[in-house]
Amino acid sequence: MTTTTTHPTTAPTGTGAGSALRGNRRRRRTRSTAVTCALAVAVAALFVLTMMVGSFRLGAGEVVASVLHLRDNPSVDFVVRGLRLPTAASALTVGLALGASGTIFQQLLRNPLASPDFVGITSGAGLAAVTGIVLLQAGGLAVSGLALGGAILAGLLMYLLAWRDGVTGYRFILIGIGTSVFFDGLIGYVLSRARLFEARQAMHWLTGSVGQASTDELRLLAGALLVLLPVAVLLQRPLRALELGDDAARTLGTRPDLSRAGLLATAIVLVALAVSVAGPIAFVALVAGPIANRLLGPATGGILPAALVGAALLLTADLVAVHLLPTPLPTGVVTGAVGAPYLLWLLATTNRQGVGG
Repeated sequence: MTTTTTHPTTAPTGTGAGSALRGNRRRRRTRSTAVTCALAVAVAALFVLTMMVGSFRLGAGEVVASVLHLRDNPSVDFVVRGLRLPTAASALTVGLALGASGTIFQQLLRNPLASPDFVGITSGAGLAAVTGIVLLQAGGLAVSGLALGGAILAGLLMYLLAWRDGVTGYRFILIGIGTSVFFDGLIGYVLSRARLFEARQAMHWLTGSVGQASTDELRLLAGALLVLLPVAVLLQRPLRALELGDDAARTLGTRPDLSRAGLLATAIVLVALAVSVAGPIAFVALVAGPIANRLLGPATGGILPAALVGAALLLTADLVAVHLLPTPLPTGVVTGAVGAPYLLWLLATTNRQGVGG
């Protein structure tokens, strides 16, 4: 009697692992695309809604037709293009810039607390702007130019101070916090030497408001976004490589120091332009990236979704500040009131998890 021995067939493990990896990538791409499209629709709806509400209410069709020059209605065009469009466009562009720059800082420095609000960029802009208002009696475009220059110089100063055979996130954040405190002290000194009118003007600028931008400032920021936002998205691949560490990034063909300098420069210019247009609006750059990551799930780290979240947050904050409160307030008051509890929660959770040193 003969017995037949059967040998079980095994599927090639390499093929199975490759299929699983491709399926995982496909799911992440699908979710990222769906979330990005949904955020874009939400931002477009908030952009239109911002121009619909007010003492003179308008329909969505009237707003869209006026913005796109589809109809000629002088009264509607005056309200939409002359009064409401500049504020809505400012909230949109500033929010996009803050959201993108914030998530670049957080991913590059590998710390959820790494935000331009806390590492001296906005404080440098504030010091330059307040100095111009109080000592030079500057206003309008001159203040925006000073704020832009101050933010860029502050970013360059921190990069040079943090450089020691490369830039590490922990050292950059510590130096940034120290620089921010130093700049805030100088701002307090300059304000103490100001007259009442100048101090009031400086404090209003320091609070941050999307309603104070001029047409020239908006055009500059919009033009910069058209260039820098695609550049930031293109730099997403080296950014993901740098999150793995410098050695892993070199293995993947990324030059760590050059990529890090390019990403930091992009983020600093974005936040510098945003602050020069609307003042130092707090916490939008801090919260946009984490909210986007929650929505993206496994496909975390998207710069474009974070930028769209920043725009949605700032458009919503402007609606609340102007239309839902008993007295209209600067946008920065609302973002500060919402962002401060989030910061406390973030500090508590990162302390429990041991994140960020």
